[in-house]
Amino acid sequence: MVPARPPQPDSVPDAPLLQRIARCYPELPLPPDAGLPGGPPAAAGPIDVPAGVVLFEESSPCQGFPLVLQGEVRVARGTPGGRSIELYRVGPGDFCVLSAAALFGHAPMPGHGVTATPTQLALLSPAQFEAWTDHLPFRRHVFGLFAQRLADVMALTEAVAFQRLDQRLAAALLGHGSMVAATHQALADELGTVREIVSRLLRRFERAGWIALARERIEVLDAAALRRAAEGP
Repeated sequence: MVPARPPQPDSVPDAPLLQRIARCYPELPLPPDAGLPGGPPAAAGPIDVPAGVVLFEESSPCQGFPLVLQGEVRVARGTPGGRSIELYRVGPGDFCVLSAAALFGHAPMPGHGVTATPTQLALLSPAQFEAWTDHLPFRRHVFGLFAQRLADVMALTEAVAFQRLDQRLAAALLGHGSMVAATHQALADELGTVREIVSRLLRRFERAGWIALARERIEVLDAAALRRAAEGP
């Protein structure tokens, strides 16, 4: 989960970096000898990545296991026609289970990842990840997150299969306050559809008086109406 030409770390691995990892991942059972001579090596970093950078592409080799210290990474799966659907986002304290699955299975990445905001990472190389997973509590913690992400993906699959797109779009506009900072394309990517359909539905919502459209933002005027639309008939 790193760019094709990853930026160089700001500093060599040291105790302060491990302390930052521990603060961002308080539930992560770090190997007790992480970073010590003869023990599992420490992560490299911090690595600063601007927003909008492709960290990994589908079918590419996994170059490492990221620990997000700051910012957010959008993980999605796409089609040859250019459509994509967001699977999940990785922020401080979260794990990219696609990266873990690729490393455990020695397989290519099954999705792609892009920084949604300026992001700072600590990075375990594949060899470092393997060394850390020799620590049983760490390995158990990572596998526990697989179960959580699997539940999220199953819920997403159910929504795509059984909910109408207007319901899903109404739900996507809720929970962000009165102003949603998002482009029509970003919403389309999140919902796994094309921008033209999202724009058409948004204009319908606007005519109904539920929202007001502006450049790269959407003002929510009637959250109750959107909530009723999201719940469906």
